This record gives sequence, C-alpha cells and structure tokens, in this order.
Amino acid sequence: MQKIRVIALYLPQFHPIPENDLWWGKGFTEWTNVGKAKSLFRGHYQPRVPADLGYYDLRLPEVRQAQADLAQEYGVEGFCYWHYWFASGKKLLERPFSEVLLSGKPDFPFCLGWANHSWKGKYSGVNNKNALIEQQYNGVEEYATHFYEVLPAFKDKRYITVDGKPFFLIFDPEFQDAPVFIDCWQKLAVDNGLPGIHFVAHTYQSGRIPALLKAGFDAVNVVRLFDYQRVGISLLQQVINKIKREVFNTGFYPEYRDAMRFFSGEEDAEPHVYPTVVPDWDHSPRTGAYGSILKNASPELFGKHLARTFNDVKTKPQQQRIVIIKSWNEWGEGNYMEPDLKFGRKYLDALKKAIENVAGEP
Repeated sequence: MQKIRVIALYLPQFHPIPENDLWWGKGFTEWTNVGKAKSLFRGHYQPRVPADLGYYDLRLPEVRQAQADLAQEYGVEGFCYWHYWFASGKKLLERPFSEVLLSGKPDFPFCLGWANHSWKGKYSGVNNKNALIEQQYNGVEEYATHFYEVLPAFKDKRYITVDGKPFFLIFDPEFQDAPVFIDCWQKLAVDNGLPGIHFVAHTYQSGRIPALLKAGFDAVNVVRLFDYQRVGISLLQQVINKIKREVFNTGFYPEYRDAMRFFSGEEDAEPHVYPTVVPDWDHSPRTGAYGSILKNASPELFGKHLARTFNDVKTKPQQQRIVIIKSWNEWGEGNYMEPDLKFGRKYLDALKKAIENVAGEP
C-alpha cells in the first residue's frame, strides 16, 4: 500500500499575548485580521467565516483536540507548529504548543518549524521600516540554549521523525550562521541520545535546493506559491504588477487555476525534496489591497493539485514521501484546511480522496 505523509503547517496566533496587545490593540488575535477583511472586487471571497470549529481560542484544550481529531480523520499525519524563538531566549505564541507538550494531549503527531524571521514589513502589517521584533543569531552558546528548549519535544513519542530523526523545519534557511547552527544541534542531538536531527529548509526558490543541501540540510521543502508571478507571465505584466504595487499599493490577483500549474516541479520527485500543496491564498486580511490574492480557488482544483503532487512523491522511499500543506489554519492568508461556511469540509474531502487514491494503487 502506498502511503503519503501529509504534514500541515500550523499557526498558533489564535490567542492574545501581551506583545500583540501592545502592537495591535488589546485582545488582538489572527481572528482580528480575519474579521475585518473586505471583498475587494466582484466575486472576491471575503470575509471568510469558520464553520465547525468556530472562532476558536487555542488556549482551550478542547479546541486543540477537535483540530487534531479533524486532521486525523482526513489523513493528515501531524501538525508542524510554527515556533517563534528570538535572541536571548525570547519566545512568542508558545502557549498552545507548550500545553500540548506538557499535557500529552491531543495524542496526535507534531513537529516544529522555526519561524526565524523578523516581524517587519507590509507582510507583517507594518507600514514603516521599523521592526516589531528582530531575529538575531548570537552564536553557539545561544544555539545550545535553544536546543535544550526544544529537546523535550524531540523526545516526545508523538514527535514526527524521518528515519528516526526529529523533523525540524527552518523558515529562513539561508541565514549566515546556518551551517554552524546545524552542526551545533547535530552534535547536541547525539550527545542527548538522539540519532540526529532531520533538518528541512523551507524555500520559495527551487533553484536553491543544491546549495541548501550542501549547507547541511537533509531535505528542502519547496513552496512554489509565487512562481506563476515570476515565470508564468510576460515581462511586461511583471513590470505592470510592480508599478501597481509600488505606486498604487495594489497586489496581483491571478486565477488559482493558472497559478496552480506552477505549484509543482520536476524536483518534487527527488527523495530530499518535500513539495508544498496550497489550497488557496489571499493575504488581504493582513495587507488589504496590497496583498496577493488567488481568485476562484476551489476544492475541485485543489484535488487536481494534490493528485499531481502525490504522483510525484509516491515512488520515493516511504519515510520521504512527505508533502507539506500550507496550511492547516492560516486564515489571515486565506490558506487553511479547516471548514468554513462556503465550502464546509470539501477541501478535507479532496485531501482524503487523493490520499486514498494513492493508497489504493498497487
């Protein structure tokens, strides 16, 4: 039986924290962005309203259990929680995962993705050059502190592994100290009874795969979300889009059907490449008209995207048949698998059908 390992990226910003209260106002969560979204053109699907799970608060264990139950029912192997660790041990949005780890519930696989980017720029909702918080890399001593912070997670029986090694995704893998960081953690992993760490680089540029593997990463998670904008349209259209964005503060709104043709690539069949599947994309809840939007996404089109991607990975070694979903619950980016009022569970149905189709092949 063929098996696809589907791991869904998971955003923890659905509960208030003091920093977001300070930056955005008392009680801010991702639902604040989702609730204020407006339709920008005829047929634009906004605002989006959650269905089965409602406007949840991730401080509630019942919500986390319901998410896991839903994901497991439709074939998701586990969640990859975004992990926000900054200089000097500063953490943000850590509560949901910390409670999952300490409580042992839900009994559902997980791994971590280090969101090692500064919070600044329009895609973080900041309209000036200031940073809300900067990411810094302060050397081996701090890297060791970081390692021991996540070691209990690595040793948890629920932690997702590849060939026995904990799967650890890095959002920005090309920071200057990456090889030092990787070497430090690999040594500490062995010192602490682990066979090593399975480091995965997260990149939007498939051309960077060889360099990332050379830098010490075991695999590369490729996200081709914006490839259509780079290579699928004419040079003239690219210039027009740049003018619209920089002069008129308006984003690019292609059809999902057109963009999805560029979501896959020949590299996806390589054992050390983990492709990304994208159910939809609409950044307007966070950035308004400036944000990129894919028009007319649907569960049917997503099903075709899944089928192509799964076909690319199904012949790899079992442990490396990994596909990353972007994302489980990024409501502020319009990419989520959780049910909404328009589509219900149809995106989840498409996922389950695609998984079963591969599993049913000889």
